[in-house]
Amino acid sequence: MKQLYKQSNARRDEDIPVSDTPPYSPKALKHPRNLPRSINYLLKEQRLLFILVGILIGSSFFILQPSLSRLSSTSSSADPRNPISSQSAESGLASHDPRELGQNYGNWDSGTNGYRPNGVGRVPVGIQGKRKRIVVTGGAGFVGSHLVDKLIARGDDVIVIDNFFTGRKENIVHLFGNPRFELIRHDVVEPILLEVDQIYHLACPASPVHYKYNPVKTIKTNVMGTLNMLGLAKRIGARFLLTSTSEVYGDPLEHPQKETYWGHVNPIGVRSCYDEGKRTAETLTMDYHRGDGVEVRIARIFNTYGPRMCLDDGRVVSNFVSQAIRKQPMSVYGDGKQTRSFQYVSDLVDGLVALMEGEHVGPFNLGNPGEFTMLELAEVVKETIDPSATIEFRPNTADDPHKRKPDITKAKEYLNWEPKISLREGLPRMVTDFRKRILNEDEGKGNK
Repeated sequence: MKQLYKQSNARRDEDIPVSDTPPYSPKALKHPRNLPRSINYLLKEQRLLFILVGILIGSSFFILQPSLSRLSSTSSSADPRNPISSQSAESGLASHDPRELGQNYGNWDSGTNGYRPNGVGRVPVGIQGKRKRIVVTGGAGFVGSHLVDKLIARGDDVIVIDNFFTGRKENIVHLFGNPRFELIRHDVVEPILLEVDQIYHLACPASPVHYKYNPVKTIKTNVMGTLNMLGLAKRIGARFLLTSTSEVYGDPLEHPQKETYWGHVNPIGVRSCYDEGKRTAETLTMDYHRGDGVEVRIARIFNTYGPRMCLDDGRVVSNFVSQAIRKQPMSVYGDGKQTRSFQYVSDLVDGLVALMEGEHVGPFNLGNPGEFTMLELAEVVKETIDPSATIEFRPNTADDPHKRKPDITKAKEYLNWEPKISLREGLPRMVTDFRKRILNEDEGKGNK
């Protein structure tokens, strides 16, 4: 049976005629091409012509663009309406370095008691490429608002963080319409996420009246607030500047005080929430610098005065000025022989910016070495406001330092900074601001 099956299959195979045609396929047969597929594609429908035209247009743009840039820069430097470019062209500067043209950051505006940009509010050409995004904690306060004015005037984008415990919206209201200004109502004790290049950390009540009002809150601001801002600087790679205080020296046994002096501080006194809080903030700042590589700067600020100070914040200059304007006796605590050094706010702001932009960590003393007793200060205030003003002696407050005078040798050497405005020159500017605000305050009371 197997043999018959094989034979029948063999006959069937022999019966199928052999054909030379290829097997059927549903795909159409492709004819061989003489040219490669890519070249054949380019030649169809004038594609090659469009490609050549596109290459020609692109080449023309890259050839002509540098020439147009040179022409526009030449015309802007020759434009007499641009004071910065005209000055640079005359002095032969190759670039508009804002540090070389610092006088064009802005001028002091007596109307707002702050810096204002030159011109009509346009950002100078040389600064546009170097614009920074900066956060200022406590930016609605006395010093913070002046710092914000300077940063805005030089062309930076500024974010102010303030919980308005001591800050006032009136200090920054003139910036509300500026597209480079932003305000966030926030307490630095709570974390915040931002993307910035620099952090100026000023947030903390700085006068005895304010920090004694809530000492626990004060030390939390110094410790937790600084910790949060340092953590932010670490995460985003921002440079961090801490505004510390001359109070870290306590009631000093060294005079004048150098940055190498470790201080003589009462850790359990009524001022300790501020003194020791700032000392701890400096510790945290240096630990983040050494341990995590955060770029930090530390400024130790001595007594500062000027427009926008709180009228009744307990600090001696504002107390004397307010009392003299209101025809009240000036309160001198103790025997009046305690000494202080007073710097005008614009000098301090210049020092903070120089420190932030410099390459040295610090700490740096920022203050005016001119030393006055409280009685001498009272006499200067009398000369400026009212020669008939009287003095009233009161018991001295606890832990009040007997002497305070900065040694600013280090700041002169490394920051090329020193104060320029004397007490007799700066005090009238502050008095003008205080008169206006006290008059408005009295008028408001009269209308009630």
